[in-house]
Amino acid sequence: MTARLARRTTVLRMDLSGTWRATAAHEELRRTFHEPQLDDRAWCDVTVPGHWAHAPELAEERAVLHRFRFDATGPDDDHRAWLHLDGICQQGDVWLDGAYVGDTEGYFVPHAFEITDLLRARGEHLLAIDVSCPTFGDPDSRTDMLGAFLDPELSGSAGLNPGGIWRPVVIRHTGCTSILHFRAVCVDANPARARITMRCVFDTPASGEVVLRTTVAGRDHEFRHPAAAGENRVEWTFDVAEPELWWPHTLGGQPLHDLRCEVIIGGEVHDSRECRIGFRSIRLDNWKLSVNHTRMFVKGTALLPAAARPGDADAATVSADLEAARDAGLDLVRCHTHIATPEFYRRADELGMLVWQDMPLRGLMARGVRKQAVRQTREAVDMLAHHPSVAIWCAHDEPHRRPDQPLTTPPLMSQQMPSWNRVVLDSSVKRVLERTDGSRPIVAHTGVPPHLPQLDGTTSGLWFGWNGGRATDLADWVARFPRMARFISAFGAATVSAEEQSPAEGDWPDPDWELIGRSVGASADSLRHLVPPRHIHSRSDWARLTEAAQANVVRSTIEQLRRLKYRPVGGFIHHCLADASSSGGFGVLDRSRRPKAAWSALGESCRPVIVVADSLPVMVRGGDRLDLDVHVISDLQSDLIDAVVTAEVRVGDNLLHTRGWTGTAVADECTYIGSVAFTVPEAAAGQSDKIDLQLHLTSADTIVDNHYLSQLI
Repeated sequence: MTARLARRTTVLRMDLSGTWRATAAHEELRRTFHEPQLDDRAWCDVTVPGHWAHAPELAEERAVLHRFRFDATGPDDDHRAWLHLDGICQQGDVWLDGAYVGDTEGYFVPHAFEITDLLRARGEHLLAIDVSCPTFGDPDSRTDMLGAFLDPELSGSAGLNPGGIWRPVVIRHTGCTSILHFRAVCVDANPARARITMRCVFDTPASGEVVLRTTVAGRDHEFRHPAAAGENRVEWTFDVAEPELWWPHTLGGQPLHDLRCEVIIGGEVHDSRECRIGFRSIRLDNWKLSVNHTRMFVKGTALLPAAARPGDADAATVSADLEAARDAGLDLVRCHTHIATPEFYRRADELGMLVWQDMPLRGLMARGVRKQAVRQTREAVDMLAHHPSVAIWCAHDEPHRRPDQPLTTPPLMSQQMPSWNRVVLDSSVKRVLERTDGSRPIVAHTGVPPHLPQLDGTTSGLWFGWNGGRATDLADWVARFPRMARFISAFGAATVSAEEQSPAEGDWPDPDWELIGRSVGASADSLRHLVPPRHIHSRSDWARLTEAAQANVVRSTIEQLRRLKYRPVGGFIHHCLADASSSGGFGVLDRSRRPKAAWSALGESCRPVIVVADSLPVMVRGGDRLDLDVHVISDLQSDLIDAVVTAEVRVGDNLLHTRGWTGTAVADECTYIGSVAFTVPEAAAGQSDKIDLQLHLTSADTIVDNHYLSQLI
């Protein structure tokens, strides 16, 4: 019998989801909780998959013991049984029928343990798991790898306990040869062929020839390998001719293909793995991204975890967030220091949204983290490398000590000396990413300015208008430090929910600013800078004004960054799409996904084509002479022919100045159109007029408007 007609071993799966017994862990009980005869009738019920915090008795616990009884018969002599734990937050020790099976670490990392002999020994079984989840700890020496789930600066809800067995627990039977690890990566693609690299780690009881067969896009590929008894690691490459290419939604379609890898011995399929893959190539040259050799200016936003606990992130919310980002004109989302749920990556593939994927490392990490960081990075590649949407790996977010005062730009002088986090930890994680996946750009860390000896640097977080200065200061700063603005990984401003403010408001204008800041994951100094509280009558009025101020920061920053398209800016990531706290945050959507004022500002400034001018001063006086440059920025792949741009300057209801241009707006470029020059008239006595600069562009089916306001004094 040929491999193509191979017999298939019947794969049995037993899902252990349901109601488990659980209780708080303490040292004495930990010594005996795994014994089958222990009486657990007084324990409470918890749902698996799920989080123990949903049980009121356990909500405050950081370590919980779990037990589950089930009936199962052992596999036949020519089969093996494996216990699969798809996700435990954060650490676990596993027993079956009183015997220790193994340990787990990493909230997103799947683990598998062979339990063949234990299942054969009896028909009634007890699975016992001791699960612990740490608190946030020292912000300048972090020991956990929970990233955004516990970081108070990101989550705004870091006190919530994410501990639990939050992904399915399954028993799976295979043939005698079992696949332990599996990876598929599209390392390159063009219209002629797509190149796929495969990695399969399998365990076989006897030496002999093994056939590894891969099926994808209607094509089979077989690789024959002389296997030794025990664990074997095999890597191979094959090509798919004339593939349908996967594109970001702004550039094309998203064809996806089912890929199946089978391990075959003696004409029988012993085990298999499946995934969905897309054929595309990704490159990042001087911080300018290309997909399938087509350059694109990246417009992105950061996504915090869709829920404070990973298992609570329902598929509908995950999908809605991705669809919202796409509808806002964005083409990239950043999984900010967390690994999202599997549904997130599946939906990103389908929608054509690129993903900047962080490892869950942020700030200064303790030295003991290195071993787990390396292992969990390797597991992340196995889990995610086949997804075409995953465009960039990032090892570590801002690997430096938090400054005492909030900064508008990355700390320059303090980053000149080597540090263990940057040199050792981040280099170790980057090497793993390079070895396991050579198909994607890899960013060692964000927020690190040029430093000795290479003076290269990475991305920058630019917080003009939030941590200091005005949002319009950004362009002048970039002109002075262009090397620090090749890619912007964070900017924006936070809002405070007016609905969450105290009705009495008796503490205004001197409320507990630190408490307000902590509630939204923000600095109190930055909140007061965004909207100075003087001359504001109440907390609720002040909170409402933070929304308008946030919208101004978002719009002004994006327009300036797009004007600097490719010179030197290759793209940006706004922080962030949605709030994690009901009290407010950096999101342009609140926690319930209701839009703020900045939602419209984000969408309007991220349209494929925009027309912009130099920003008007906040206030102008009669007699001032203004000369404002006008540009058209296009992300389209074809020129806008015979584009007509008009500019009108109005004072109140009166037209002061008008000008028009006709020409070509160059594809994927920022095109200078001309300037608008005028003298500001004197303000009429007793009137408070505004200067309104209105811009309008038309070209075939493209119609774009924009306007700028200034107070005439």
